[in-house]
Amino acid sequence: MGKIAYIFPGQGSQYVGMAYDFYREFHEAADVFHEAEHALRMSLPDIVDVVLKGPEDKLNKTIYTQPGILVASYAIYRVMEENGFPKPDYVAGHSLGEYTALLVAGGVELFEAVRLTYLRGKYMQEAVPEGKGAMAAVLKIPPEQVEEACREAQSFGVVEPANYNSPQQTVISGEKQAVEKAGEIAKERGARVIPLKVSVPSHCSLMKDAADAFKIKLAQTPIKNTSLPIVQNYTAKEHTMAHEIRENLYRQIFSPVRWYQSVEYMVSLGVDTFVEIGPKNVLSKLVQQTVPNVRVFNVEKLEDLEKVRSAL
Repeated sequence: MGKIAYIFPGQGSQYVGMAYDFYREFHEAADVFHEAEHALRMSLPDIVDVVLKGPEDKLNKTIYTQPGILVASYAIYRVMEENGFPKPDYVAGHSLGEYTALLVAGGVELFEAVRLTYLRGKYMQEAVPEGKGAMAAVLKIPPEQVEEACREAQSFGVVEPANYNSPQQTVISGEKQAVEKAGEIAKERGARVIPLKVSVPSHCSLMKDAADAFKIKLAQTPIKNTSLPIVQNYTAKEHTMAHEIRENLYRQIFSPVRWYQSVEYMVSLGVDTFVEIGPKNVLSKLVQQTVPNVRVFNVEKLEDLEKVRSAL
């Protein structure tokens, strides 16, 4: 039998009403939402309302998006756990999704994970003035060519690869003018470039101050050795030791997300089934672009539960 990895989405997958059907039907899911409300009662008392009812522009603010996606994804996972889904052999998450993975691996409690993701969003939002940063997805050319385009555009400001999503999709991040210039250079080499609607240039050196502020909070948060191996974005390798996990979470904020390398690594360990848990199916598509010969499922709606469970 091949091994199973559970994977968790990051920012960009959010929408109003995510996991609402689970919230309505299962007390395990409702409990997750209510615990999140309790954890953020001083800072975001309306977190549950915003996730389930909107408005959309509020949910799209980083401070709401980060805990919101964590809560929706984890609520779905808890229902799967109660309904007899197999335990995964590995867990991983894309950027913010790494916190959901850490929760599932037993490395952190829900109350703490919700607070960490709120603070992570807050520090990231505060690190770069609105309108100064930008991100863009560069498609159809290999990562090495994207790295080269970033190097050539550096005289215009900071621009760096932020997400190695698949062998054909690399996201770049940095100062607006430099990101636009790198995009132009990439287009000349045959790339398709899509500017992303983000308020924060994530996973680049502009986030170093945010990471340093967040590091203090990470140090104060009880993080335990995990019961399941978590494949982390920063190293694209598995970790179970709390001190390594903590350091990698810190570095992840200002370093690229090595997503497709993480997927390839899990396949090299015998994973042949990936289950994406949470809103949308962005990661499922990236896995299929990276390793076409594996089984990929996603659990986002109630009707996915039975379908996926019977296939595993």
